[in-house]
Amino acid sequence: MAQQVQAQGGPVQKNTLYVGGLAEEVNESILHAAFIPFGDIKDVKTPLDQATQKHRSFGFVTFLEKEDASSAMDNMDGAELYGRVLTVNYALPERIKGGEQGWAAQPIWADADTWFERQQQEEEMLRIQAENRAAMEAAEELHRKKLAQEREGEKDDEGGEIKDDPMAMAEAEVLKQND
Repeated sequence: MAQQVQAQGGPVQKNTLYVGGLAEEVNESILHAAFIPFGDIKDVKTPLDQATQKHRSFGFVTFLEKEDASSAMDNMDGAELYGRVLTVNYALPERIKGGEQGWAAQPIWADADTWFERQQQEEEMLRIQAENRAAMEAAEELHRKKLAQEREGEKDDEGGEIKDDPMAMAEAEVLKQND
């Protein structure tokens, strides 16, 4: 399970546990009391919701020893506390807001080289798309001319007039306008 969490979000803190599914009545001292049988606890935190000033149904328990944290996770994951089933996993390191690495984790100019590179790639892609669009339009125009010539050739063979075929008339008008 620790490997699964590690693959999802970076290095795992092996002595800090995430405890989810906490009942409203549970506070830091109750959480401390529930986990103390597994070893010495360094810290217990239950982050508060700014609006309600109540905890957000989860907390973190930090043990002094990794083995104690492992034992607590094995025994408390799926256990019941105040009528609620707990989810206990290794905690992921706290991230600074602003994306995968956090906007404050690096200077603003750190991605300048890659930004210019991305801009050049985007410009190149737009140029290629414009060339492809122009080639497609030229091919369509050539195809229309060829079809119009074939229809004119059919009319000459049949001795019929262009007035009999409205599509041929429209194409002939377009060709006259383009020439």
